[in-house]
Amino acid sequence: MTYKTVLLVLDANQYETDLTAAADLCAAAQAHLSVLLVKLAAPPQFADHAGLSVAWLDVRMAEIEQLEKAVQAAQTTLKDLGVSFDVAGEHTEPAWADNIVGGRARYADVTVMGASMDPSLWTRAIEGALFYSARPVLLAGRRRSATLLPKRIVLAWNSSFESTRAAREVLDMMRGAEAVNVVLVDPTAASARNGEEPGADVARYLARHGIKVTVDRLSSEGRRVEEVLNQHALDTSADLIVMGAYGHSRLREKIFGGVTKAMIEAPIVPVLMVR
Repeated sequence: MTYKTVLLVLDANQYETDLTAAADLCAAAQAHLSVLLVKLAAPPQFADHAGLSVAWLDVRMAEIEQLEKAVQAAQTTLKDLGVSFDVAGEHTEPAWADNIVGGRARYADVTVMGASMDPSLWTRAIEGALFYSARPVLLAGRRRSATLLPKRIVLAWNSSFESTRAAREVLDMMRGAEAVNVVLVDPTAASARNGEEPGADVARYLARHGIKVTVDRLSSEGRRVEEVLNQHALDTSADLIVMGAYGHSRLREKIFGGVTKAMIEAPIVPVLMVR
């Protein structure tokens, strides 16, 4: 699909670099930039008589004032950059951040996460967008800036519902790319999963949409799947990795780890995740 509204989620404490990068991304794609600055509230402090302490109330007021200043500063910056935009701020308890982000993400085509973000906000914001909005999430990589007009795409494929949704989500994007590599890691030939020729079915599907596809069946050789994906993206000079997110439950990912968790924690190349 064509992305016309981009939600940018930022930490109100540190956002300037991410703001300008997202403005450049939207200018290139001729998209509207909707900015959400989030300020996580400090935990409540109680006085000896079990009431809320005056010091904590002062901290809370200072946090709200800081958020208001951040919103005004972001508006000023974006006016000078000449992109279509709106800016809003949310002061929230950490436990509600995922619901707030998910609610706003429903009215955008894609959610972009600022790279400079408190770790607790980072995780909750991503999960909120993925689980509560039915929209994809774009994470900037450490080595390359994110783009909505990638020339080289790696599509991580394992025949799951999540990877199927991911492929469908980026049909327009892949159609405009110069190269699309469908990557399968340690695929097993089975009619109930990847077919007798792993990757052939999805390659034919994408080809009917006018997409030029190369199927890469890779052996992990003892490496983790995310390591194989990241390295292949670097080897093929990919601008973007597209993948399904949370094929396992969030609880299992948190306890045992998983590809989604690893890619969220350390994206090397920009990653578009679809739930």
